[in-house]
Parts: sequence; structure tokens; C-alpha cells
Amino acid sequence: MTAVLGPVTNYASAAVPGWAAHAWVVWPVFGVLVVVSVGLLLWGRRLDGGASSVRLTPVDGLAGSRHGSLRRQHVEQVRGRETELAFLTGMLRRMPGRFVVVCGAGGLGKTTLAAQLAAQAEEDGWSVFWVRWRNGVDLAQQLTQVAVACGLPEVDLESARAGQENLPDAVWRQLESSRRWLVVLDNVDEPQAVGPGDESVAHYRGWIRPHGGGLLLVTSRDTSTRTWGPLTELLRLEPLAVPDAGQVLLDAAPRAGTPEQARELAGRLGGIPLALHAAGSYLSTATSRYRTFDQYRQALDAELPTLLGAQHPDASDPDVARTVVRHTWEVSLDQLTAEGNLLARPLLRVLSLLAPAPVPLSLLTPGLLTAVTGEAVTVVGLEAALAGLHRYGLLGLPEPTTALEVAQEDSSQVVLHPLVREISALALTSETTEPARWHRALTDRLTEAVHDVAGAGRPGWPTARLLAPQLPLLLEASAPETLTDARDTVTTLADVLNDAGAYAPTHALHQQLLDTHRRLLGPDHPDTLGCRNDLVACRCLILGYLVGMVVSGRCSFPSAGRELV
Repeated sequence: MTAVLGPVTNYASAAVPGWAAHAWVVWPVFGVLVVVSVGLLLWGRRLDGGASSVRLTPVDGLAGSRHGSLRRQHVEQVRGRETELAFLTGMLRRMPGRFVVVCGAGGLGKTTLAAQLAAQAEEDGWSVFWVRWRNGVDLAQQLTQVAVACGLPEVDLESARAGQENLPDAVWRQLESSRRWLVVLDNVDEPQAVGPGDESVAHYRGWIRPHGGGLLLVTSRDTSTRTWGPLTELLRLEPLAVPDAGQVLLDAAPRAGTPEQARELAGRLGGIPLALHAAGSYLSTATSRYRTFDQYRQALDAELPTLLGAQHPDASDPDVARTVVRHTWEVSLDQLTAEGNLLARPLLRVLSLLAPAPVPLSLLTPGLLTAVTGEAVTVVGLEAALAGLHRYGLLGLPEPTTALEVAQEDSSQVVLHPLVREISALALTSETTEPARWHRALTDRLTEAVHDVAGAGRPGWPTARLLAPQLPLLLEASAPETLTDARDTVTTLADVLNDAGAYAPTHALHQQLLDTHRRLLGPDHPDTLGCRNDLVACRCLILGYLVGMVVSGRCSFPSAGRELV
């Protein structure tokens, strides 16, 4: 053996060039070779379409995100989501063979809540992966990288690349065998595009599945159980309660006023976290015109377009639009339009012109949308628009709470968040050059609806109650020459409400009639005096009703007042 090695060693030694005897030359050459080798390896993996070429966002990297709500200091001050966070923590520990979708309208803090859970899980030693939704291709690469980080063998990955195995199956097989991981898929607002291909999420054969040794958490604006399937836990977020919303403002601008003043502004903003953070950021800026909660709240009524309603120059970028109150809900409307739901936006605009009160579903007809869009609208199209707005959290459809409400089909109603309503109405002014056409179509439909309930008798009473807050629109749009028609419509509804025993809205309508006549015709006009007599008669009727209730012993005087509505 020595005889053999000797010649070989001598041969190798004899082949070493002279420059190799100098260390200051050898080590730089060796370093260059290493760098070139690593570069060629990475380039080869890139050409192979390897998933390792995609970089995931770890939780620590959230602080570098351009989304302010993802920065660690904001995550540490999440307010009013203790119940939701406890639920998610329980899901993380139980790993029940289901995944979670934190869903709701834009601006409610879905990503912030997910980031809070992710930070907590990381502190507890879980492997956390944050995937920001872009498209199906990126998602495939990122989830593949997650599986690799969880131990997916290279041979299995190469087999899937070669088409010998379904890649999602290989990824999820590894995730099922791994433990203590949390994967957050953020902003999956287009579940139909998740894939691969045309695979539906609800079939659980694609990239989103309920099976695994950890927890998959998805944030999305899509709130439909049909979208996500039966093995999903939907956690639908609502606006923050006023005390918690007020605390969000105090966190952002502690010197802007008292807790009570913060709560008043929070109530005006409807408890929407995105609006609260926007207001708090404004108030904490030294150059802002308004520096207190009261000043900002009072300015909102007159300056909504320049405060929360201000447009952003980069609003065409959905990532930017999500962070701006003026644009965040337009992202959902754009998605509905892309799905072929062309009536969702005009329907929301119509609702934004109505009063901030529940709207009877029967008021919304194909004819109304036809009048405002100029296009023929069918019942199917209208129902699809309603369903789309509800699915993306822009429209509330309260469920009946009593057997009587279930039996009264006319009590069906839709609800619009007050701030969504204001911002949508603001957007309408910049979209149309014919706002009068929209108002005329709506007032015509209100008049028609009043005559419908007047002819329906008792079955129309629930709808009459819902129409009452909307009729001031008729009076606001009236001129002296059209006031008679508006008065007839309002008086007709007041008579229906009187028959229904709804004395409070009856009195409110008569008061609004009198105020409008004073404004348009003067206090001494015969029609104004007639409205005054009607109001006095209504008050006498209410007083007689209350006295009768008390005398008969059916209730005390204070509780009798509750019977007025």
C-alpha cells in the first residue's frame, strides 16, 4: 500500500504550481471558487422552479412591512379581541383537524389579530410561517417552502417536480406528519384563485386543507361557509365595542383628550380599527390642524372628504388601498366586479344614499337599479348583488329573533355600517355626473313603497316602520312646487303607522313635515298651519294613549312610553 501511495503522492506534489506555495494566493482563489459554486447551485434551483427560491416572511420580519398594522408595537396593543384571541389560541393547542378563517369586511383588523396570534405562538416555541397572498403560483412556492422547512425530503420534492406525484399532496403529507407549526395565509380575498387550477377550496384537494399537525389560519374578506367548506371554523370579526375602540384612540394619541371624548369619537367612527388608527395617527401628528378628539369629531361632518375620505395617489395598488379608509372597501367591490357581479357597486351606492337605519329588503327592486344604472336588471342579478355584498361583509342581513319576525316576511331588512355608508356616498359623488338621477330614482321608489304598504293593511306594518326613517329624503329633495306630493306620501305613511300603534315614528314624521313647510313656505302659510294642526292632533292622541294605559293599570307611566314605538 505504501508503494502505491508513494508515487501518487509524489505525482500530486510534483503537479503543484509555484503560485500555490503562497497562502495569500491560495485562500482568495478558494473563496472565489466557493462563491461561484454556491451561485451556480442557487441559479440551478431557480431554473428548476425550486420552491426554496421564495423567501417567507417570518414574524420578526413583520416590523419591516409597509402595513403599519403589522408592526410589532401595534400587535402588542390589540384591543377588544380577547375573546377571539382566546378562541384562536385554543384552536392552536387542540389542532382539531380543521382550519380557521378570520373573516369580515376590510378594516376590521383581521391581519392584526392573526399577527398577534403568530407572535404569541412564536414566543411559545411554535414554527411560524407568514404567507402574504399574491397569486396561485406564489402560494404554491411558499407552501412548498413551508413543507421543506418542516422536513419534506428532497426526493419527494423532486418526484413532485417531475410530475410523478401531486405537489399539494406531497406538501400536505409532510405537514400532517409535522407538529407545532402555524401557517398564516394573509389576505386570501380571492379563494377561487387559490387552486391549483380550478380546484375549489371547499373540496380540500388543493393548497388549503384542514389536515395537519399544526394550524392553518387564513384571513379573508370572504365570509361564506360555502366558499371554505364544512371543515372550517369561521371567525367573523365585528367592529370594536366603544370602550375598546376609545382605548385604541387613547393608545395612538394619549394627549388628545379624555377617555370619554375618545369614546365619543370612537362611536362616531363606528369602532372600525382602520378608521381608529387613521384618526389616531392624524391626531398624533404635530402638524395636523385638529389635535383633540372633540375637534376631529366635529370636523368629520364637514370635512370627511379631506380626513377619512382623502384619496391616496397609489390606490390602484390593492395593498395600499387596503390601508386607506377611502379605498379599503373598494377593493371588495373590485373583486366582486371581477367575479362578474356588476351590480354590487351600484347597489351599495344606492344604499349609501339612504338614512343610517335598517332598510326594508322590499325597497330594493330590479326597477330601482335599472333606473340608476340605465341597464336592465333582473331579480337574479339583484339577489346576486345582495349576496355578494353580504359575503364580503359590506352588508348586514339581520336574522329574525322571534317567531313573529320569522312569520313577517315584510320585516326582512339590510343594514349598512354608518361609516361604510358615508364613504360609499362620498365615492358616488366622484363617480357620477348625474347625482340627481340617483336621488330621483330613490325618491320615486320610496313613494311607490309607501303606497304599497298603505294598500297591504296589517301585513304592511313591519315595512312601514322600516320606511319611516327614510322618508325625510323625500322632504329634503322637495321644492315648493313639489312639496304637496311629498306631503301626501309622508301623511299616508303616518296614517299607516298610526293604525299600527307606532306613535313615535308617526309623531316624528309630522314634526318633519312641519319643519319642511316652515322652511319652504314660511310659518304663516295655510299648508304650514295645516301641518301644525296635524302635529297637535298627533300629540293629543299620544297623550290620550299614555293616560289610558296608566289609568287601566296595564303599566306605569314611564313604561308606557316604551309602547310608543
